[in-house]
Formats: sequence, structure tokens, C-alpha cells
Amino acid sequence: MKIDKELLKGSTIMLVLKLLESGDMYGYEMTRELERRSDNTFTLKEGTLYPILHSLESDGMIEAYWEDTDSARKRKYYRITFKGRKLLEEKQKEWGKYAEAIKKVLGGGEVEPMCR
Repeated sequence: MKIDKELLKGSTIMLVLKLLESGDMYGYEMTRELERRSDNTFTLKEGTLYPILHSLESDGMIEAYWEDTDSARKRKYYRITFKGRKLLEEKQKEWGKYAEAIKKVLGGGEVEPMCR
């Protein structure tokens, strides 16, 4: 079953920050890791990911740095900042409340809180 892109749209910032919470990553690595963790349910294209990264960086939520690779070229890595960790915490709480409300409307009970 294919997931509507509009459902992903509101949670991309949270997902990117969550990926970076586990360690520094470069852009392509983030797209692959998101696909892996979501069993290929979520896919971020470069045209979606990089504007998010630039926005998060300009807001101080993440930092970027360059690192040499084995192939002698540089790769841009991103890391989450303290401010970004705070935003992630807020977004996870917000998402949990949203998911719980959706579940109630659809006829279920409560949903499991988001893993940390």
C-alpha cells in the first residue's frame, strides 16, 4: 500500500532530526537510512531533503561540516544540535498526540507512545 506524500510532508523535519539523533550523516545516507528504517515506506528525494537540511541549518537545529572520504573527495555531514534535540522532543510529543487523536477518531483506543 502506497502512503500519500501529504501524510509524510508534515513529519519530514521530525524524521530528519530523528535520523541525526543516532549520529552524523550525509544527505544520501539519510535517504537510505530512512528507507531502511521505514521498510521502504518513506522516501525522501534530494529536492525535498536538501531544502529541509538548509532550513534546519539556518535555524540552528543542525550543523554541517565537510569530511574527506576514501575517494579523496569531500562529503558534507550533518549533526543535530542541542536546539535541534529540543525541537525533536517537541515534535515527537506533538506527533504522539496527533496519532492518538487520529486513532480515537478511527475507532481504536490509545496508541503506543513514540519510541525514544
